[in-house]
Amino acid sequence: MKRKSKQNGVIPSVDLRALAEYVEQFSSKTIVVLGDFVADVFEFGEISRVSREAPVLILRHRETQLVPGGGANAVNNLADLGARVLPVSVVGDDANGTALVNYFRQKKLDTSHILRVKSWCTPTKTRFLAGWAHTVGQQVLRVDREPQTQLPDEAVKKLSQFLFGAIKNADALAISDYGFGVATPALAFEASSKRKTPLPISLDARHNLHAYSRSRVTTATPNEAELESQHHTSIGENLEELARTGHATFSAMKLNSLLVTRGRHGMALFESGKRLTHIPVHGSDQSVDVTGAGDTVLATFTLAIACGASPLEAAHLANIAGSIVVMKRGTATVTRAELLAAIHDEVAGVSA
Repeated sequence: MKRKSKQNGVIPSVDLRALAEYVEQFSSKTIVVLGDFVADVFEFGEISRVSREAPVLILRHRETQLVPGGGANAVNNLADLGARVLPVSVVGDDANGTALVNYFRQKKLDTSHILRVKSWCTPTKTRFLAGWAHTVGQQVLRVDREPQTQLPDEAVKKLSQFLFGAIKNADALAISDYGFGVATPALAFEASSKRKTPLPISLDARHNLHAYSRSRVTTATPNEAELESQHHTSIGENLEELARTGHATFSAMKLNSLLVTRGRHGMALFESGKRLTHIPVHGSDQSVDVTGAGDTVLATFTLAIACGASPLEAAHLANIAGSIVVMKRGTATVTRAELLAAIHDEVAGVSA
């Protein structure tokens, strides 16, 4: 069954009903996430006046929200998609670390593989949103708090034990590397090399994708900017440069598939045999907020592959999930029900 796009013609053929069947299987799969957990804090306030001390706005604080970010957002997406999730990570012995662990406990997730380290600072991104009464707040400032030290050797050793124990009976491993030292190529290689049978391993890495070349990663989901950074180039509208860099990364990392997210340009899927499929953006190309959309793509793609979907089918599911989440404000997730509803709407639209 083919789906059509007004701007891009016929999208590569996929069976939409088969996609729905994969989503129905999500709850039967166990996914391990090795990731850098981030606390995403949103400070909401109303614009009161301009300060007399400096030409800056004064915000009257209204509300503070803390939600899982980074690798923790990938965990949150997998949970809301219905999977059984085993997060493997590190948080600090601080308030935000406690908040993240409690968040997942309230969702009935197994938090026994989340290590608390006293000398560690939980990475935190604090966004300040300002607006007038009855208007949508706009982000005016972001403050990041990052760990100033490396993880102690003892913590890394414990993390390795956690990871190997978790993947023994897992259907897939998702790696979310935000560069804070929890998810690393060395840890991924050590754990995967100990497992006796092959395991689908998906990767979303902010920096130096190719460092994972020996880690038995089977698929990677970088955005276009990350691919550009890896190859020290600019892609933009240049599809030849996209093809060159994508094929180079696919080959260097010995992947089964490479899914490059391209914002309003959709996605590009690289597979063996130099095959490249361009997938137009699903729905509107006018996103509300792209915060954490890459985590949604990683979660959906990984889960679909674990259910037996082909890379093309998994990419289409990730494309649909991504289109849903970018229409939500802040760090958000997609639920299994939302994904199924979107697929059923597509089936109805094609049949009409």
